[in-house]
Amino acid sequence: MAGDTYFTPPLANDKGCYSENDHKVAVLRDDISENIDESKQIINGKPPRHLSVVRHSISTTTLVSPTDFDFELGMSGIKSPPDINSSFHPIFRSGSCAEKGPKQCMEDEHICIDNLAHHLNEFAGSPSFGAFYGVFDGHGGTDAASFVKNNILKFIIEDSFYPVCLEKAIKSAFLKADYAFADDSSVDISSGTTALTAFISERTLVVANAGDCRAVLGKRGKAIEMSRDHKPNYTSERLRIEKLGGAIYDGYLNGQLSVSRALGDWHMKGPKGSACPLSASPELQATVLTEDDEFLIMGCDGLWDVMSSQCAITMARKELMLHNDPERCSRELVREALKRNTCDNLTVIVICFSQDPPPRIEIPPSRVRRSISAEGLNLLKGVLEAN
Repeated sequence: MAGDTYFTPPLANDKGCYSENDHKVAVLRDDISENIDESKQIINGKPPRHLSVVRHSISTTTLVSPTDFDFELGMSGIKSPPDINSSFHPIFRSGSCAEKGPKQCMEDEHICIDNLAHHLNEFAGSPSFGAFYGVFDGHGGTDAASFVKNNILKFIIEDSFYPVCLEKAIKSAFLKADYAFADDSSVDISSGTTALTAFISERTLVVANAGDCRAVLGKRGKAIEMSRDHKPNYTSERLRIEKLGGAIYDGYLNGQLSVSRALGDWHMKGPKGSACPLSASPELQATVLTEDDEFLIMGCDGLWDVMSSQCAITMARKELMLHNDPERCSRELVREALKRNTCDNLTVIVICFSQDPPPRIEIPPSRVRRSISAEGLNLLKGVLEAN
């Protein structure tokens, strides 16, 4: 953990929301289960989440009642470092790439909106500048992924909590989208999809995730994971599943699904509103963007099955320094995943927060013998892993 990170107990207003002025970061972590899961990834031959990745949770103080055994929206608070440049205004530029890969059909969907106010036609409450992005990894057909892609933003901005409490509006929108899909007679409600969204309002980035897609923030060359993969074997997810009567067979929820959270899949769910081992409720993580936050990578598990978070950040940063093109950068990440023999569809979005490319990391010369900086060490680790 960086030495300049400041920690405070979680504070929230009476609505359970965090404001930009509070400089709070909502995080969702289970450090013990993460360490166990790192070991499992190595055993299974998948790239571990790089040890240099910043994990924003030394402790996890939950804001949820202990009686809520669905473990929904478990959040702990961390105070961001002092914001030296409060006048920073991000500029949103994005590029995406989606490939079928080795699978017979493409079931992924994604959405990129760099100018949210223009897209919403000055909808009441929309931020003066903001953006919205999403990756939806479908299974059992494309119906669920397409439905959620086409409707999730509408459910967010039409929610009664929007824009006063963006976190609650997003969480509510996921559940509303899941229920609306079940009520749509024109789709196959047994199809399902994971959902990963990034909503940016002014400088506040809110990432919501249900499933095993992942969002990783590049902070001056360091990978900061903004979401947690929902796999049935992960300790916190396994406990939630077992408390709700579910079972895990060979890593699959009820022997059928390799993720523990998803929208759709109504053949595996009970009546609407009932607690279910397969949850559509997302986990949320929020942060206030600063000049150190250079870009965000959002990708489906086809990318992360063969590439660690730090490796992807290092590769993307090197590409952006060369050509400053997020779309070309996303294509290179997809191409690299294919070289590494991914077994799944591939969808990658790269979102830049500045018009300029990332600056070159330089270590100032010194007559005194010194060790490499933490930032330089992370860059070196990523380069070595990529090679």
